[in-house]
Amino acid sequence: MSHSIAAPTSIPGSMSSRFEHAPRMVLFVLAAFAAGSSVANAQLLPDDERHIRWHQEDSVSLFHRSTGPAPVTVATEGIEQSERLMTLDEAIRLTLQHSEVIRVLTGVSAVSSGQTIYDTAIATTPIDQAKAVFDPVFSANSSFRHNEFPGLNGLGTAIIGSQTGGNDSSVGLSDKNTTGGTINLGFANAWDNPTVAGFLNRNAPAASLSYTQPLLAGFGRDANTAPIIIARLQQEQSYFLFKDAMQELVRGTISAYWSLVQARTELWAREKQRELLKVSVDISEARLRAQVKDANAGNIAQAKLAYANNAANLIAARANVLQREDALRNMIGLPPEDDGRIVPSSPPTRDQIQFVWEEINQTAQSRRPDLIELNLILMADQKRLVQNRNLAQPQLDAVALQQWNGLSGRILNGNRLSSGLDENNSWTMGVNFSVPLSLRQSRAQVRNQELLIAKDRANIQQNLHRIEHLLATSLRSVDQNFLQYEAFRDAREAARVNLVYQGALVFSGRAILLNYLQAVSDWGNAIASEAQTLTAYNTELAGLELQTGTILETHGIRFVEEQFASIGTHGRCFENECYPRDLRPQENNQRYKDSGEAAENAFNLDDFPQLRKPGPQLPQEFEDLNPPKPDPTE
Repeated sequence: MSHSIAAPTSIPGSMSSRFEHAPRMVLFVLAAFAAGSSVANAQLLPDDERHIRWHQEDSVSLFHRSTGPAPVTVATEGIEQSERLMTLDEAIRLTLQHSEVIRVLTGVSAVSSGQTIYDTAIATTPIDQAKAVFDPVFSANSSFRHNEFPGLNGLGTAIIGSQTGGNDSSVGLSDKNTTGGTINLGFANAWDNPTVAGFLNRNAPAASLSYTQPLLAGFGRDANTAPIIIARLQQEQSYFLFKDAMQELVRGTISAYWSLVQARTELWAREKQRELLKVSVDISEARLRAQVKDANAGNIAQAKLAYANNAANLIAARANVLQREDALRNMIGLPPEDDGRIVPSSPPTRDQIQFVWEEINQTAQSRRPDLIELNLILMADQKRLVQNRNLAQPQLDAVALQQWNGLSGRILNGNRLSSGLDENNSWTMGVNFSVPLSLRQSRAQVRNQELLIAKDRANIQQNLHRIEHLLATSLRSVDQNFLQYEAFRDAREAARVNLVYQGALVFSGRAILLNYLQAVSDWGNAIASEAQTLTAYNTELAGLELQTGTILETHGIRFVEEQFASIGTHGRCFENECYPRDLRPQENNQRYKDSGEAAENAFNLDDFPQLRKPGPQLPQEFEDLNPPKPDPTE
């Protein structure tokens, strides 16, 4: 179908025919300009960035939490606080309940390790992404067209226009298998109207089936499924990273707990030292008032100096208790202040535990999460090597194509003609070959992967070497702390006896006051050292479990996979499917005793000289000792 357009002349009145489609073109230009302007404004393209921009702080910091009471310090006065007995099992249990983000103990504080209970679930999503390569792909396209072409008539006396129009539509389905082959099934139809190749209108349906199979690069199940296996290995790496962080979280909780026990015991020792030093001041002053022989102001000054120094040590001990308690609160997920002071009630063990060197080495080499992670990295790199070696080959593909073509429509005389799809068939078979003349890049990637594997193996061997030294260091620390505890336990008893005798000698005028002051210091230091070494021994026991990778199992801690409903592979038109959400640690089993009282009482804190109110004479417990008189010949 065609229509003629009048030939242009120089008559001004005929200009209207030249702009027959002008309104339509103006509307198109205006719409394009408006769309382009909106896009430009949205992307801020007209202006250069000549200033530094940033959000206001309060517009970004959207998450807040309620503020608890102010923390108690050594300067806080007039606050009565209740005490809350807490076993070590309860402390670990609270830690597990508040472990969405895994914390690490750093001295008297705790910081985030960067690991969360969601990391392993997040690491499962790349597995499905890698599997998606083998999912069938459906495609459908449809486009309408209208073309006009100007030209001259046969006599060359007029411009005529020819028009074509129609619709092109197609549907296809393709799928890739694990050997690298790709199959494609397609259906298409081209509809033309009005006049094309002798037809007033025409349909040209077609169907095709093709298959392409790589024979070198891209061939093989191992090479094509390598991304899936690598994604699974990376998901396992994430799990063992999480487990390693959880082990450190439990060990940090145990360490913070025993540090608080040690700090509370040392505080008790400093308080008792203060009482004993106050006795020395009172007795010295009383003896001077009573004009007892050898009493002088120098003894009073010396006693007051020791008493004043003890006041500073007592403040440090109280501050240390507050800091150690706050570290424990931080580890178990409690605010600085909530429901009173935490009082540990699990006594430290005094049993010496023997270990078999060969057994703990074998256990560590099999159970440590960081060593397992290195082996998983090696396995993933070995899979990448398979993949890279496959890609370092020439591209040789076998191809096969079968097509079915049809044609139907109404011809110029009005009749209809048609040809079925099975009447005009065509096929193609062959091979396609291509290769870079050097394969430099792909083979360099193979060498790179081979070197990475050698590096992975070296890292594993170094880690095995490091683990052996860590176990040796941990064993030495365990035995050292236990034997030191026994030594300081004996030293404490000797210091108590020495304190009593020195007090009897000093206040009977047969020794200088400095001996008694030194005895008070030795006694308090012996108690602090006994508590420090015993709690360090218990901490090192947990540290040895950490080094062998068994601390979670020995405390009965297990992980439970929780799931949540989300959009599945079939889309939003179907029901949501369940997927991994997190690995949440469950409550630990009971392992530690509950004494029902403060844990520091396990150090026999009632075993010290209970002094009564002093007078000018010796306290009763000193008099009862009846210390021997000095030899006059000495």
